Amino acid sequence: MFDELRNRVVFVSGAGSGIGAGIVDAFLAEGATVIGADLTLPAGVHQIAEREWAVNLDVSDEHAVEEVLDAITDRIGTIDVAVTAAGTSTLGFATETTGSDWDRNLDVNAKGSFLIARGVSRRLLEQERTGRIVFIASQAGKNGYRGMTAYVASKHAVLGVTKTMAVELAPHGITVNAICPGIIETPMKHRERVEGGAIRGMSAEEVAAEDRSQVPLGRTGTVHDVAGVALFLASDLASYMTGQGLNVTGGMTMH
Repeated sequence: MFDELRNRVVFVSGAGSGIGAGIVDAFLAEGATVIGADLTLPAGVHQIAEREWAVNLDVSDEHAVEEVLDAITDRIGTIDVAVTAAGTSTLGFATETTGSDWDRNLDVNAKGSFLIARGVSRRLLEQERTGRIVFIASQAGKNGYRGMTAYVASKHAVLGVTKTMAVELAPHGITVNAICPGIIETPMKHRERVEGGAIRGMSAEEVAAEDRSQVPLGRTGTVHDVAGVALFLASDLASYMTGQGLNVTGGMTMH
């Protein structure tokens, strides 16, 4: 469908599960060369198939991010598209949110996304190449949600970085956009239902039913719903879009 992606190298953080894993599969299906990064993967940079590479990475570690990007540049030559899908969440009302909860969410979701986007864009500038940065933000970057103070703050930060980097990199032909998923069925979402339900006196099944009731399209999302938008933003069809936060929420968020 997106023939131009066959000639592109795509870096995806958070590739071990959930949205990140779905995005890796989608780009591979389009013929792209994909480097998937995740904390759960073996140490080092490994080629696991003709067009697929895997790397262990803590996205919140500035030194590790730079080392990994250097290794990829040495072995592959360039990164055309970066998708920052690594994320975490903690549940708890604001009055009970700890400093460590706050730091963890901001370190992974905001700082980690920024470090990858900064590193890839630096190398694109050095090579005088155009490229695409795609942040995985959240509808939590546009709204407030009870029990998710630190997570919501981190995703608002991602959208702020998206807009700023879009302005700075536009003269160089590098577009920077964000995807704002709604309620997507992933292992993290299932965990959040258990933990969030516990602090609200609800079962995970009750939370899931509540989730569905809030979506105008009548269903929660899949990783494929998000991956399709990532493909679009990486393609030539999105060449005149930058600084945007695209909602993939089934109509739950419309701004």
